[in-house]
Formats: sequence, C-alpha cells, structure tokens
Amino acid sequence: MSAFVPAVRKAPAATGLLSRVIPERALLLVARLGIAAVFFQSGRTKVEGFLTLKDSTYDLFASEYALPLIPSNAAAHLATYAEHLFPVLLVLGLFTRFSALSLLAMTTVIEVFVYPDAWPTHLSWAGLLLPLVARGGGSWSLDHFLFPPRR
Repeated sequence: MSAFVPAVRKAPAATGLLSRVIPERALLLVARLGIAAVFFQSGRTKVEGFLTLKDSTYDLFASEYALPLIPSNAAAHLATYAEHLFPVLLVLGLFTRFSALSLLAMTTVIEVFVYPDAWPTHLSWAGLLLPLVARGGGSWSLDHFLFPPRR
C-alpha cells in the first residue's frame, strides 16, 4: 500500500499533463464526429437517393417505431430529416448545442417509447451529446468563429 501513495500524489500532475496533451476542443470534435456518424448512418438506411423515404421506412414507423401523439408518416419524415440535418451541423460545429440537444431529445424518445431495453446504447449516445450541449462545439467549430465567446 505504501507504494500506492506516491502514485496517488502524482495523479493531479499526470491529469494536468493529459489535459494539455488532449485539449477539450479535440474531445468535443471526436464527440461531434462520433455521434454524427451514428445518427447519419441510421438516417441513410431510411432513404433512397438523396432524401426519398423508402416504403420500408413508413412501415417501420407504423409498426415498430409507432409513437403516441404523432402520426407515423410525420414521424418518419421528421426523424429521417433530423438524422440527416443535425449530424451535418455537428460535423461542421454549427449550432452545436441546438443540434446535440435535438438528438438528445430524439434519443430520449427512442429510449422511452421504442427500445426501453436499449438503455446502454442510448446512455453511450447521451454521453457524447451531453458535453456538446454543455460546452458547445469547442474552438474547432464554426460556432467558435461565427459566434466567438464573450470575454
């Protein structure tokens, strides 16, 4: 145990070194790209060509993805367009907080109404989206250049 104590005392210095080696802007970029890929790839499975919804997409939203309070055809369109628009915005780092919050809301709807047993997957998505909601896109984003932080 005595050999463990010096290592614990050095941990803050190592943590500081790691935060300088891996800056927040890089972590936020990886989060943006990672979660964008998940949603964009899902959106691409629902369309033919550019944005023509497949018949199977309508069937999916009428049966497996059926939501209360919203017609299945409208839900199919809204979800598919969201899975294309918000990931592109995240990659660009444009309107990052709004895009991440929108995808987090979508994730919540999926968790609550569609796949409640898939919480480990949805929690991993939330783990990428929450820092983007809280911190924005970071300094490697269009948000940073178009809407510079106030000093």
